[in-house]
Amino acid sequence: MTPSYAELQVTTNFTFLRGASHPGELVRAASALGLHAVAVTDRNTLAGVVRAHAAARETGIKLVVGARLDLADAPAMLCLPRDRAAYGRLARLLTVGRRRAPKGECEIGLADLLDHATGQILIALPPADGGGHGFERHLSALRRRIGSSVYLAANHLYRGDDRARIDRLAGVAARAGTPLVATNDVHAHTPARHRLADVLTCIREHCTVDEAGYRLAANAERHLKPASEMARLFRDHPDAVGRSVAIADACTFSLDELRYEYPDDEATPGDTPDGALERLTREGAKARYPGGIPDAVARQLAHELELIAALDYAAYFLTVHDIVRFARDRGILCQGRGSAANSTVCYCLGITAVDPSRMDLLFERFVSAERNEPPDIDIDFEHERREEVIQYIYRKYGRERAGLAATVIHYRARSALREVGKALGLSLDTVAALSGTVWGWRSEPAKEVHIREAGLDPEDGRLALTLQLAGELAGFPRHLSQHVGGFVITRGPLSEIVPVTNAAMEKRTVIEWDKDDLDALGMLKIDVLGLGMLT
Repeated sequence: MTPSYAELQVTTNFTFLRGASHPGELVRAASALGLHAVAVTDRNTLAGVVRAHAAARETGIKLVVGARLDLADAPAMLCLPRDRAAYGRLARLLTVGRRRAPKGECEIGLADLLDHATGQILIALPPADGGGHGFERHLSALRRRIGSSVYLAANHLYRGDDRARIDRLAGVAARAGTPLVATNDVHAHTPARHRLADVLTCIREHCTVDEAGYRLAANAERHLKPASEMARLFRDHPDAVGRSVAIADACTFSLDELRYEYPDDEATPGDTPDGALERLTREGAKARYPGGIPDAVARQLAHELELIAALDYAAYFLTVHDIVRFARDRGILCQGRGSAANSTVCYCLGITAVDPSRMDLLFERFVSAERNEPPDIDIDFEHERREEVIQYIYRKYGRERAGLAATVIHYRARSALREVGKALGLSLDTVAALSGTVWGWRSEPAKEVHIREAGLDPEDGRLALTLQLAGELAGFPRHLSQHVGGFVITRGPLSEIVPVTNAAMEKRTVIEWDKDDLDALGMLKIDVLGLGMLT
């Protein structure tokens, strides 16, 4: 009988400088191997799950959304939410840890986890030394506090003592009442990424491969394996393999369940967002057309309002209108632009200054039921006063309901060459000459002719390896930064949709997803941008 297996411990490159594969690569590889399911469990983050979700939709494999929680006062845990409510608790837990720490860091304690443990499946990760009796007591206490949803992970990583170590863990699991589950502590979709994983370790540890020693993984086994291989490795504990499938089946949550609701604060009591939008639009139309609303404009307004109501976008337009109203009440110059200028509703609300009826502009370029794409309104504010608008949004909706979108900063060709070259021990002069063969923000690899012109030999072994690994590293995420002004505002707690983190800039908070992630999930944002010429 063909065994079945779900990989529940997967680190992507959104665990910066640890994971050696993109989320999509890992999901597609898991599907090609015929795995029952695959989880994404990056360290204290959900930043990569949307990309994994998109790949899972393409391939049909089940994705288990989760995170590895590195606790400040207890061994690490894999946290896998069973349902939408549990996912909200996980996102809120990560928000708590991120908000109390500087940008890029997360501080979570065991008490925080226990406060958010309802509906979670927790898989304890044993310390490298096994943890001894203290770890066993910790597991037993968790089992008493949380119940039967606590498990113990076991890895077989060809370290020489695997069978004996897994046998000991099985004994610990039996005594603590936390069943053993097989995982592979995956850091790459293929063993071929082993050398890149070593380079990432060196970049993280600020050393070269010649100095790294035991900081490097002993082998290339932290890659996805088929169910048959996992069954062979855990042949003495077959239940640990089967248990991975049962856990994956118990986790029914999908990111498709995230129902994004725009705030309806602008609708007065007893009114609906659609009613409020129609009223404000009609009032604006009378001001725009003091001699009377032309029949063509009236028909266009009726068409736009009908489509906006059908797609449930009225609250979005009301929120944009309120932000523009705030700016103009305080004399802050602003102007909407882009495809929003195709909307007569936006013109009547004062968001844009272009009359679409005079320019014969097509509204469906902005909002269309057939395209199934959310509207995206860009508003330029005078640069020197844009921060007033940003802080108004934070004040009005609270940081629990409003946050800037993230921007993923990636390694490009030049930075990849520089970092890989240093990790492989090339001299600083060589690294400078090599990175100088790439210009600007290009992501294309260095060309052989340019390398030779710089006085370097592209066929030299270490230099050739640098070029190869830099090509693999280019496009990897380096860190999260803040979008120039893309705001996500929600009706309910934003932190139950996506973790919220501190930005480097004071008084700014940022979500963990970028504009592409938001588009993939159909979440709306408002671009609050700065324009120097308005100042």
